[in-house]
Amino acid sequence: MRALRALISTVADSQATVLISGESGTGKELIARALHDESDRGGGRFVPVNCAAIPRDLVEAELFGHRKGAFTGAVSDRVGRFELAHGGTLFLDEIGDLPLDIQVKLLRVLQERSIDPVGATKSVDVDVRVVAASHKDLEAEVKAGRFREDLFYRLNVLPLQSPPLRRRADDIPDLVDFHAKRLAPKGRSPIRFSPDMMLALKSYNWPGNVRELINIVDRFTALFPAQDIGLRTVPAAMLPKGLAVLRDELFGQLAASNVMELFPEPPEAVQAAMDAGNNADDGRFDDDSSVQDIIMLAQGMDELPTQGMPLKQRLAEIERNYISQALELSEGNVSKTAKLLSLQRTTLIEKINKYELRVA
Repeated sequence: MRALRALISTVADSQATVLISGESGTGKELIARALHDESDRGGGRFVPVNCAAIPRDLVEAELFGHRKGAFTGAVSDRVGRFELAHGGTLFLDEIGDLPLDIQVKLLRVLQERSIDPVGATKSVDVDVRVVAASHKDLEAEVKAGRFREDLFYRLNVLPLQSPPLRRRADDIPDLVDFHAKRLAPKGRSPIRFSPDMMLALKSYNWPGNVRELINIVDRFTALFPAQDIGLRTVPAAMLPKGLAVLRDELFGQLAASNVMELFPEPPEAVQAAMDAGNNADDGRFDDDSSVQDIIMLAQGMDELPTQGMPLKQRLAEIERNYISQALELSEGNVSKTAKLLSLQRTTLIEKINKYELRVA
């Protein structure tokens, strides 16, 4: 994202067309706005158009305008989006959905820098910087005959790629913090996410990208205003299906790493501690106290040593030890090791890398 930001600053003042590619919800319009704001056209209009949302028979009039009487219902002259953006930037979102006949006319506009409003007898010159975007693979659309090759090359002068959220999970805490503050009711503190919930968010695949993340922050702000939100706070019905499944897997991993790997069948005292944590009156899971109790019981301790105990370090040592033993039992086969530990293969690989373990 830092590289993308630097590239935006570099090309902002260029008059060349820009083609932004990326999945839906990754912020392609924000990139287009940044290009406009940082350019010498920043004082002019930024005019966004969603090409997929315009009825097919109105696309030409919407983009290029029309004159009174040009067709039924044209009771007066109307300025099109190109004229509205004169001196500024026109953002053509989802350009891959433009009909082929309009693609031909758009190509001419980009070449001639003039438009022909529907029903007009002469062309109108326009000074517009065009920024286009699409979630489709336009090169594949060209090969399939659904997008003109000459228009693709005319648009793709400066290509920019908007990366999906799953490829930049480290941005999630900052995005959550920003939007939690933005969406908090006036006079109320923003919601805060616990480490376990943040881990789930960073592990989720985010098919809806940043738009989906904003949706979740908005939902939680309405449901749990000014609260600390953990994995146990939110009912599964209030989570996207994939995130709800991931939450269950993380609960399973928590149980496995803190209890199941220490005892094939947990002692009654350990099971009671787990049940007490799971059935707390407020429905939340207190990570520190529950895990601490389990570790002490597992080590045969009735109470915490007076000198204290580095709980996180001890947990990590236990986890590393059991992963190492499982690797030996499976002769270094990662898939077999993952089954032994009831972990996802990708999660196990991350832990192997984290603890710098050797795989035969």
